[in-house]
Amino acid sequence: MKLRLPLAAALALCALLAQAQSLPAPKEFYFDEDPHTTRAIVAVQGEGDAVVDRLAANIARRSSDVESRAQLARVAMRSGRMELGEELYRAARKAAGSNQRLARAVTWNYAWDLYHAGQPERALDQWQSLLGGWPSTPSWQPPTLAMALWKVGRKAEAATWYAAAVRTEPQQWSGTSAYARLLPDWREEDRATLAEVQAYWQANPPAWP
Repeated sequence: MKLRLPLAAALALCALLAQAQSLPAPKEFYFDEDPHTTRAIVAVQGEGDAVVDRLAANIARRSSDVESRAQLARVAMRSGRMELGEELYRAARKAAGSNQRLARAVTWNYAWDLYHAGQPERALDQWQSLLGGWPSTPSWQPPTLAMALWKVGRKAEAATWYAAAVRTEPQQWSGTSAYARLLPDWREEDRATLAEVQAYWQANPPAWP
């Protein structure tokens, strides 16, 4: 006899299982730059209906236009049209094909949009999918993963990742005063979340290794 869980219980179980999956242990240092991944995808400058119309026209003319799809996906998600935004992001990643630089940029942008839409668990899944690529130790990973892990309640892991940032650049990450300079594209509330991680790390510094 098959055991069938109610849908709500099944979804809750999946969420718990996903949360239980730890990230790989961080490496000692993260000096690599990764500008091809950590860029906002902007195919058309500006905002408003005119930009949406131009993005839609770009896609209609060239279905393989990854950047127009990704930018339109962001517009949709930020305006609360989550289903459309996610559909566009999936299409953008498919269109990126074997272009790893472009695919990673799409994933990076998608993760931030999920995070800002109140879905940090799914955002963390997207960022985790970028681990192990090239460059292998990009500087964005420790603070970004620390913030996301903290947001989903995985405080010890968050501190471990934050510690990697401190080992790499102790003068920059031991305190919070440089956050605005180090993380200029982050929202103030995102930097505030990272400051909570920093305080926890300072009170509970994890051992290395």
